[in-house]
Amino acid sequence: MALADHGSLIKAAESVQMTQPGATKALKDIEAAIGSVLFVRSNRGIEPNALGRCVVRYARLSMSDLSQLREELLRVLQGHGGRLAVGTIMGAVPLLTDALSRFLQKQPTVSIQILEDTSAQLLELLDQDRLDVAICRTSVSETPGFYNAVIVSDETLAVVANLEHSLAGEKELDLADLQFSRWVVCRANMPMRLLLEREFYERGIPFPASPIETISPLATLSLLERDISIVALLSIDVARMFEKFGLVKVLPVTLRTKSEPYFLVTRRDRVLTPAVELFISELNLPNGGSLTNSAA
Repeated sequence: MALADHGSLIKAAESVQMTQPGATKALKDIEAAIGSVLFVRSNRGIEPNALGRCVVRYARLSMSDLSQLREELLRVLQGHGGRLAVGTIMGAVPLLTDALSRFLQKQPTVSIQILEDTSAQLLELLDQDRLDVAICRTSVSETPGFYNAVIVSDETLAVVANLEHSLAGEKELDLADLQFSRWVVCRANMPMRLLLEREFYERGIPFPASPIETISPLATLSLLERDISIVALLSIDVARMFEKFGLVKVLPVTLRTKSEPYFLVTRRDRVLTPAVELFISELNLPNGGSLTNSAA
């Protein structure tokens, strides 16, 4: 790990408090155990090759696991309880935080980590065992059979704008009324973006030119605040939460199709910890949150 981080045998040795000869021998021992060279010299210093990058990645996972093991052991010894790492897409944040609030009333000493990202990234982190559970979509994966999943909710989408937007006071709007607006949308090929593109296509309306692409709710809010002509596509639950706090206005635009539902996802080859099982129960999912093979 130190070699990959520093690109120098001398600096790597210093960072782990070893002598340079000791570090050189350690690297040779590791390469002998693997049966292949892992690092090569270049004009930028010493770099991992393809095998080296693989070994470094697993070394980081091992170090992360050992660090988490130490923290959990300490908490157990001190009479505290465990750790829960949850990933979520933006649309599921309100539901997730409601469930976590109920969860923490029963398990106040559990350490919580929340990561918000795209479904593809969350599944990758789940595969790496960096997340215990994720609320996302499995359709983006080439190997959906690796996961157990249960539907959390069908996601309805909403169009939002600044409170001072010129159309904020309208009782009813059509998508055509917004075709010349500057839109804030997800990146291309993401489910919400694809749905919006399909809505425009089916109505024979050109998709807005030069959209602003982001998955950040904070960036979306900031853009809406600074330019009252901008509109944005959000999950209805997120939109209503923002509207409740007076941050946006949900425009009266009806989208004809719903977004793909999102799922509570775990790896099929992992045993659920008591903390994960309790968290799942607090989501109040259909069928009691019984996880099934998402490929079924």
